[in-house]
Amino acid sequence: MGSNPGKNSYLDQVVAQSAALEDDLRTRKPAAPAPGAPAQRGALAKRAERVVAPPVGEGTGPVEVRVTGFWRWRTVLVPPNAFVVHTRRGRDAPMHIGLGVSFGYNPATDSYLVVPGAMQTILINAYCICRELQGVLVQGYVQWIIEDFATAYRKLDFSDPEDPMRLVNIQLREQAEAAIKDKVSTMGVRDVLSDKQPIIEELTARLRAVAEGSENGLGLRIVTVQIKEAVVSSSTLWENLQKPYRSEQSQVARLAELAAQEVISARETAAHRSAEERRIENERELAELRARNEATRFDRETVEQLRRTTREHDDQRAVAELAQETAVHALRLEREQHDLKVENLRRRLELRSQELDGELDRAAAESLGRHNDELLALDRERIRVDTANAQNPANLQARLVEGLPEIVARLPKPAELKSYQIGGDLTAVSALLTQIGAVVESWSATRNPGPGGEPPR
Repeated sequence: MGSNPGKNSYLDQVVAQSAALEDDLRTRKPAAPAPGAPAQRGALAKRAERVVAPPVGEGTGPVEVRVTGFWRWRTVLVPPNAFVVHTRRGRDAPMHIGLGVSFGYNPATDSYLVVPGAMQTILINAYCICRELQGVLVQGYVQWIIEDFATAYRKLDFSDPEDPMRLVNIQLREQAEAAIKDKVSTMGVRDVLSDKQPIIEELTARLRAVAEGSENGLGLRIVTVQIKEAVVSSSTLWENLQKPYRSEQSQVARLAELAAQEVISARETAAHRSAEERRIENERELAELRARNEATRFDRETVEQLRRTTREHDDQRAVAELAQETAVHALRLEREQHDLKVENLRRRLELRSQELDGELDRAAAESLGRHNDELLALDRERIRVDTANAQNPANLQARLVEGLPEIVARLPKPAELKSYQIGGDLTAVSALLTQIGAVVESWSATRNPGPGGEPPR
């Protein structure tokens, strides 16, 4: 609504709407023919040849009704979604009535009316005054459909050749706006803006009472009634109405923002604390792990050092034991060598003693031998003397024959062998034997020493 105190814009708007309504409610007549045009047949005959009706929905164009045949033998073909009523002159009841009924048509005696059978939608913009005397624009829509065409075509005006449903829609829209204004006038601004159900119930009840009445009904059926929105005409009032809610919502939003910031801060603090605790825990675990690793390494190094020390001690002890064993072995060897030396010395002493004993025995034996030799020499001398005294050629020959092998063995080996043939004269043989005897005697003399115990030189 305007805010100029010197001008009532709402009154001007109401007057303009009333004038537009009066113009809309006037039945639109077909255009008059031109002066030079040929005479036309009656309106009913013309409409019978071609009737145009709007299709389903608003502003989608008319519905074509086809008329076939010629002169008095014509046929009207009606679409299946359109109502039709066919009357004939001289008959009180219609010849044909119903949805999508095609029929035979005589232009001289018949007339028919075609009305769309689809659901119609009426848009409503009701400028209302609420209980606080404030302008409110209520927008809604009503959807209706023809329920009983036999009743509807008698009580409603479908005579507009371009839009048969126009006048019916205008009438229903005016009734709906009036019902909305009556209901809004008893309600406050906040009630209108917050709860639209009472308006819907009031509008539905009034329209159904008019359209679907059992006795005075129009043969229509109200399909649905809806209120899309309600808007306060005054922008100042609209802002003032929104301010408490906006302030409250701003407060709620600010509190929610503060609460969210507090929650976020608390969560960030908790997250930071958790992260710090995890970091400290990780550092502690890392420190423990490092300590364990250091302890393990220290233990390993200690064990290794202890092993090495033990190994060195073992090696030193082994070396000492080996040195001790070597010294003991050396001492044992030295002792054995000493014992061997002592044994050798003892043996040498024993050998020397035996040698001395042998020398003594040999000296005694030599002394005894010399004595025996002397006795033997004396015996031999005595025997030789006796033998010399008893020597004769026969004895010499016998001794020569006995000592012949020894003489031959002592003879030098001849470098050459010479053979001599001895004849029958034995004088040479006796001379040879004499020579051999001389040789044996000389040899015996060399073998047998003289009376002094030594052989002659």
